[in-house]
Amino acid sequence: MLVNENHFVSYTVKEEFERIKCFDSLSELWENSVKEFKKDVALSDISRSWTYEQLDLEVAHFRAILKEKGINKGDFVGVFAPNSLEWVKAYLAIETLGGVAVLLPPFLPTEALFGCSIKFKMKALVYYPSLKEKVDGLVNFPHRMTLIDATSTSEKVEPSVSVNPKDPASIIFTGGTTGKSKGALLNNKALCRGACNGCFGIKHVFKQKYLLVLPLTHVFGLVRNLLTSLQTGSALFITQNNKDMFRDIAVFRPTVMVMVPALAEMCLNLSKQFNKNMLGDSLSYIIAGASTVAPFLVKEYKKYNITLLPGYGLTESANLVSGNPRSEYKPASVGFPYPHQELKVVDGELWIKGDNVMDCYYGEEEENKNAFSEDGFFKTGDLVRFDEEGFLYIVGRIKEIIVLPTGEKISPFDLENKFDELDIIQDTMVYLEENTNRLVLSVYPRMGEMMKLDVNDKEEFLKEQIKKINNLLPSFSRISKIVIRKEDFKRTPAMKIIRGKVNIDD
Repeated sequence: MLVNENHFVSYTVKEEFERIKCFDSLSELWENSVKEFKKDVALSDISRSWTYEQLDLEVAHFRAILKEKGINKGDFVGVFAPNSLEWVKAYLAIETLGGVAVLLPPFLPTEALFGCSIKFKMKALVYYPSLKEKVDGLVNFPHRMTLIDATSTSEKVEPSVSVNPKDPASIIFTGGTTGKSKGALLNNKALCRGACNGCFGIKHVFKQKYLLVLPLTHVFGLVRNLLTSLQTGSALFITQNNKDMFRDIAVFRPTVMVMVPALAEMCLNLSKQFNKNMLGDSLSYIIAGASTVAPFLVKEYKKYNITLLPGYGLTESANLVSGNPRSEYKPASVGFPYPHQELKVVDGELWIKGDNVMDCYYGEEEENKNAFSEDGFFKTGDLVRFDEEGFLYIVGRIKEIIVLPTGEKISPFDLENKFDELDIIQDTMVYLEENTNRLVLSVYPRMGEMMKLDVNDKEEFLKEQIKKINNLLPSFSRISKIVIRKEDFKRTPAMKIIRGKVNIDD
């Protein structure tokens, strides 16, 4: 199945839709944005702001530093910093110099930092001063990287270089909810396609006001939050500490926020608790992804005049595979596939091909053999279905399939979605109990909705609602045990539920 723009053309005003373009390189994308939006604000934090023109000059100065340190086109350079204006400056400087940015989460310990420097053959490491203690620890290892302070500058400027679409651009770590994290190598065209796909599905896409709370080392934060913002001449306010998010919202008044569902849920709960829209009256859209979006969130945010748009993507596909511009109509769907991809479903698994797909898992020869088909399709590992109108639904993960003693196969994701339809349930996890081989449903209730219940025993009422759904399931897939959690599930840095013993209730 080949996909074009037809599904999305009606959701953006005609003049703006015609301006959406997929650039060939991040250098070209950035050059176009500086030319078109140079006097508009590009980045802000609580104390500073840079226009596109000013940011471009900062990038040119930092390119000079990289050049002075011997960094050339094709060199791998680590970016080890929290979300900040300096992070964006360094990233754009590396990309416009034709380098490959290795995005290193700031929580990495020194040992992991050294391991990454060896695995990815990093010539230099750009680090933020707050992480200097970890960087200083590298003296205990035989590293040969050049260390560059992200806050340093130069009086000189260095021009950008010509970059080809297939030139490697970034290494981004996969989520690793059930297995080890891998470094996906994405080329310039892939990241540009991701940024372009982020433009589809909302009425006015240019000159919005974004707030950044997701980590820039995560593909969702990098592509949909940063790159789409820069491509569209939007202003991006960087929250440096998520504890200050609501203060920053009050100051900046964003119109679009990119969130994982767990964060959207938290903000909704607080809005109800304080009887006030905690995300501000200016907010029009929440772009939600990285894990399952509950239809409840779509419905409840509409009461605050906020449209929540679920989507689906992977690190390996430059984040954006599909988006749902009609979430009120089909809130359980992740929408329509974005254009310029080829999709097919093989034994229930979604396979994709397109210029948004990564080149490889860097340094993972065996993983790459398994990740791609002989004809070049990337095997997503996600089990999906399309309905009669072309809406895409995620129904499970191949790696998470539970094989029962009878030989029957269960998708925990599919089962969880059925129970998640109850408004009084926030999150669930299905697993097989080791000693008994019973299917267990672990439930974290939506506490605000539970408090509204006019019943004597709220927990028993919840269990009865679960049992009603359970009784409609095929006998082999019915839950045998229900566990009601008092605390939320433990999650990855991307806020996905970790599957495994860490979240299994004794």
